[in-house]
Amino acid sequence: MGSRLTAGLLVALAAVSLTTGALLESGLPPPPSQLAFILLGLVTPALGWLLAVRRPFSPYGWLLLATAVFLGLGSLGVGIALAAGTPTGVPGWLAGLFAVYFGLNSIFVPLLFPEGRLPSRRWRPVAWISAGTISAHALGVVAAWPVSGPQSPPVSMTAAAVGALGQILSWVMAVIVLVGLVVRWRRSAVTERGQYAWMVAGAGANTLSFVALIVFLMGGDAGWGLVGMTGTLGSLPAAVGVAIVRHRLLDIRFGVRGSRLLFVFDVRPSVGDVLSSLGSAMEERPEPAALIGRLAASVRSALETTWAAVRLADGTRVVAGVEVGPPALVVPVRGGLGQLECGPRQHGRLTADDRRFLEALAVPAGLAIQSEGLAVRLVNAQEAERRRIERNIHDGVQQQLVALIAGLELARATGGGADLLTELREQARQTLTDLRELAAGIHPSALGQGGLVEAVEERCAKLPVPTKVSAGEGLRATRFSDEVEGAMYFTVSEAVANALKHAAATRIEVRLDREEGRLHARVVDDGRGFDPATTARRGLATLADRLDALGGGLEMQAAPGKGTQMTAWVPVDG
Repeated sequence: MGSRLTAGLLVALAAVSLTTGALLESGLPPPPSQLAFILLGLVTPALGWLLAVRRPFSPYGWLLLATAVFLGLGSLGVGIALAAGTPTGVPGWLAGLFAVYFGLNSIFVPLLFPEGRLPSRRWRPVAWISAGTISAHALGVVAAWPVSGPQSPPVSMTAAAVGALGQILSWVMAVIVLVGLVVRWRRSAVTERGQYAWMVAGAGANTLSFVALIVFLMGGDAGWGLVGMTGTLGSLPAAVGVAIVRHRLLDIRFGVRGSRLLFVFDVRPSVGDVLSSLGSAMEERPEPAALIGRLAASVRSALETTWAAVRLADGTRVVAGVEVGPPALVVPVRGGLGQLECGPRQHGRLTADDRRFLEALAVPAGLAIQSEGLAVRLVNAQEAERRRIERNIHDGVQQQLVALIAGLELARATGGGADLLTELREQARQTLTDLRELAAGIHPSALGQGGLVEAVEERCAKLPVPTKVSAGEGLRATRFSDEVEGAMYFTVSEAVANALKHAAATRIEVRLDREEGRLHARVVDDGRGFDPATTARRGLATLADRLDALGGGLEMQAAPGKGTQMTAWVPVDG
C-alpha cells in the first residue's frame, strides 16, 4: 500500500470518527462551539496528510496522523457513550483514547519536532516515561468506570487514582519537553530558529490549555473548558502550519501563484527526492543521454518550468519540455562539466529560492554525471584494451603459430633436416618470448613479484634512450594494492611510450615518491613538448579515468620545445 493511500485512509478514519462523535454528542444542528471543535480537529489530520505524502520517510507526518486518529476515535467513543447513556464497553474504551491523544499532542508532537526523531539519546528516558504516563492515564480512565463517589468499587477508585496520576505526570512531562524545546530553539541554526520559535509558542499555549482543562474538570465554569479545548486542539497544529508556511518545514513551501493570488501548497520535490530518483535511474544502468534526460525532467518538474535542459561541456544538450525563448535561469554544474538551464515557470516567476534549489542540485548532479561518464569511459577503455590484445594476438602470436605449424607439417612431409628443425625451434622460442611480453603487457610478472619500483625499472631498462628511475626512501620494499600498483605502472608505461613515440625524447627521468598519504609518479622528458590546450591525449585520458576511480589524479605540464612533465598520484594508507 502506497504512502498516499495509507495517509488518505488514516485521514478518512480520523475525520469520520471525529465528525460522527461530535454530532452524536451535540445532535443536529450542531452548535457553533461543536462546529469549531470539528474544524479545529480536522487541522491535525490535514497537516499530517501533507507531511506524510510529501515526506513519507519522515515519521513526523505519521505522528500527526496517529494523533488525529486517536482524537477521532476518542471523540467517537464519547459520542456513542452519551448517545447510549453508558460509558462501559467499547464506547468507554474508545473514549479512553482521548487520553492517548492528549499525551501524543502535548508531549510527542513538540518532542519529535521537526524530523519525527528524538533530539538525542538523552531524551530516551523522557520518551519511555511519557509512554508510561500516557498509558496509565488512558487505562485509568477506562477502568475507572463507574466512579460515583466514596462508595465506588475499590478497583474503580484505584484506577481513577492511577488515571489522575498519569494525567498529572503527563503534564509534568509536557513541561519538561517545553523546557527542552526552548533550549533547542536557543541553540538552533538561523534557518531553523523560526520553526522552533513557533513550536515553542504552540507548546507553551498547549501547556496552559492543559491547565485550563484541569480547572474546568475541577468545577470551573464552561469558559475554562472552551479555552482549554480550543488551545489543545489548535495551538500545536497552528505552530506546525506556520512552520510550513513561513519557514518551509521539511522543504514544503506555501505561496502565491500568478496574478489571481491563488494560494497553494508548493509541494515540489526536494533536492533529496531528485537525487533519489537519479540514484534509482543509475541503478538501471541507462545510456548517459537517458540519465541526463531524467535529470532535465526532474528539474523541470521540481521548478514547474515550461522546459529545462542539461548542457554538458562536450556540447551534449538534452531538453525536457518544449523549449521556447532563452533560459530564465542558468546554473553551472560542478567541476565545469556543463550547466543546468531552465525556461520560465508555468505560473509566476522564478525566485531566489528556486536559484538556491538549482545550485544545491547542481553539486551532486555534477557528481552523478561525472560518475556515469567515468563508468562509460572505463567500459570503453576495457573494450579498447580487449581489442588491442585481440589484435596483438592475431597479428603476432597467431601468425607465428600458423607458420610454426606449417613448418612442422613440412618437416614431417620431407623428413626434416637439422637446419629446418633448428629454424623451427627458434620460431617456437620467439613465439614464447612474444607470449610472455604480451602477458607482461596485461600484468607484468615483475609487478606481482618485485613490486612497483622493480616493475618500472624493468620496463624502462628496455627503452632505447637513457632512462633514469629513482624512488623515495623505503619505497622499493613497500607493497601497495594490486589496483594502485597496476594503475601507476601502466600510467608510467604510457607516459614513457608517449615520450618515445610522439615527443622524440632523448632522455627520460622517472621518479616515484610517497608523500602525505599519496603515491606520486613523475615522468619528465626532454622531447619536443606540445600545447596541452590544443592536443588531445586519449591514451592518458583513459589512465586519468583509472586514477580518478581510485581517488587520484593526473596532471600534465608541457610547452612546445620544452619537454613534458606528467605527474600522477593516488591516495594510499599510511
